[in-house]
Amino acid sequence: MMQEGWKWLIVAGVLLILAGLIWYFAGDKLSFLGKLPGDIRIERENFRFYFPITTMILLSILLNLIVRLIHWIFNH
Repeated sequence: MMQEGWKWLIVAGVLLILAGLIWYFAGDKLSFLGKLPGDIRIERENFRFYFPITTMILLSILLNLIVRLIHWIFNH
């Protein structure tokens, strides 16, 4: 079990690097994230509240699919 831990650390590192590269090079094309229908935004004179619930659900589904794919690749 301990010997497989390094694989997940490498995968997590590669995914973080890929996410950073995508954000850096395509950040302007992903500006719709956080502004989807269902994202809660309340702005007052001295108060801002922002809760991107729809964006978080979509990113959670995407990350879940990526993790399942990686798990399937390593265990198949």
